[in-house]
Amino acid sequence: MTMHSITRFCFIAVMLTLPLSGCGVLIGAGAAAGTSSMEERGLGGVIDDKLIQAKLNSNWLDVDSNLFIGLSSEVHEGRVLLTGSVAKPEHRVNAVRIAWQVDRVREVINQIEIKDRSGLVDYARDAWITTKLIFKLTVDGDIKAINYSVDTVNGHVFIMGIAQDKVERDRVGAHARDVGYVRRVTNYAVLKNDPSRQLKVIIPATAK
Repeated sequence: MTMHSITRFCFIAVMLTLPLSGCGVLIGAGAAAGTSSMEERGLGGVIDDKLIQAKLNSNWLDVDSNLFIGLSSEVHEGRVLLTGSVAKPEHRVNAVRIAWQVDRVREVINQIEIKDRSGLVDYARDAWITTKLIFKLTVDGDIKAINYSVDTVNGHVFIMGIAQDKVERDRVGAHARDVGYVRRVTNYAVLKNDPSRQLKVIIPATAK
């Protein structure tokens, strides 16, 4: 049995051992399980997505409680949609970077709004840089562009995602440095086999 299979088994076991307050809860849980099994992703896929979401929320809370409070996430087949608002551009960068660190995440869709844009010198130019780089990654057949997110703050490009290997990671960074008006590039992309991406679930001790 793989580590991921063990994690899923433990997750189900914990859910089954939670106290039920009346038949309504039991019926509701059964209905939810039935609905999940009828989805294209199946019950196993739903559990995987819930594990990703739980780990992401936990990581946000550990790093910055404001991220946990101000942001929301939806996960479907490993694709993570981030919504909500943060105070500063660097907070958005951090939120996306943390999302990519969770195991089994395939894509991060960043729809986080920035409340305070007073520190952004040229928002339109930053948007142009981001769009240009995403296009360059998309048309490069040696790069899996879907595995990356890009954010630009005052000409500083932040790359986040999952690289197949170091060669691909360096290739993405080179594309970023080749875009006009880029002042600096920070590549947060992690390698596909990086141990830090492994999903860990802490099982609470059974009360005696």
